[in-house]
Amino acid sequence: MRNRQVPRTEWVRFFEGFTRRHQGWLATVRVVDARLGAQVQAKDLPLEGIVVDAAAEGPISILLGSGPQANVEHPIEKPEQVWVEMTEGGAEAALEIESAGGRKTILEFRAAVLPEMVDGLASEPASGA
Repeated sequence: MRNRQVPRTEWVRFFEGFTRRHQGWLATVRVVDARLGAQVQAKDLPLEGIVVDAAAEGPISILLGSGPQANVEHPIEKPEQVWVEMTEGGAEAALEIESAGGRKTILEFRAAVLPEMVDGLASEPASGA
């Protein structure tokens, strides 16, 4: 795996594209804090989106869930750095957002594949049917 830092000037465009590529993918959100350790905020919920204000100055919100009972909004206050973890094959496997004070929010997908490898899989007929 390799990591790539996303410059703040690219956050708005990056999160729009990231959301388009991964909307509906099952994701887990963990928060790692020096005082509290690692905490799971949401587990195996579909990604609905990641948003940041147009100036990339305010909080970043990760939106997960697919229904009224399973919606989670995880705001990240005072974000300072955004990193994307890439597999050797070039797929986006995880996202790490570091905020002021060193708190890290990590969004991981259940499976990391290239988005073009997923297209059309649901519509293909099952073999042996």
